[in-house]
Amino acid sequence: MTVVLWIINVLLACVFGIAGLSKLTRSMGSLVQMGMTWVEETSERMVRSIGAIELLGATGLILPKATGVAPGLTPLAAIGLATVLLGAVVVHLKRAESVTAPMVLGGMAVMSAVLGFALI
Repeated sequence: MTVVLWIINVLLACVFGIAGLSKLTRSMGSLVQMGMTWVEETSERMVRSIGAIELLGATGLILPKATGVAPGLTPLAAIGLATVLLGAVVVHLKRAESVTAPMVLGGMAVMSAVLGFALI
């Protein structure tokens, strides 16, 4: 089970690390060009905040477990990312867009949390 948890967490950390950095470093126009059209209806402050949360969540999926320092934070980071993804599902539903990606990532985050708590 530990290997499965690491695979899930590394995949999620990569996705959220890249997404978070993009939201923190790119212009709003650049994010729209990347396909994140929802940012047109959201304040820049909110987009940057979501990016910071995603980056912190990605870090929280890896560092605590890898270092052995407060490994209980890893499943909590997964719960936090699952919550962010729930918000993403709501936004995409309101915009009549596909919710497949946030649902899959959300399922992975929930799976990470469950496995993480089981392995503490």
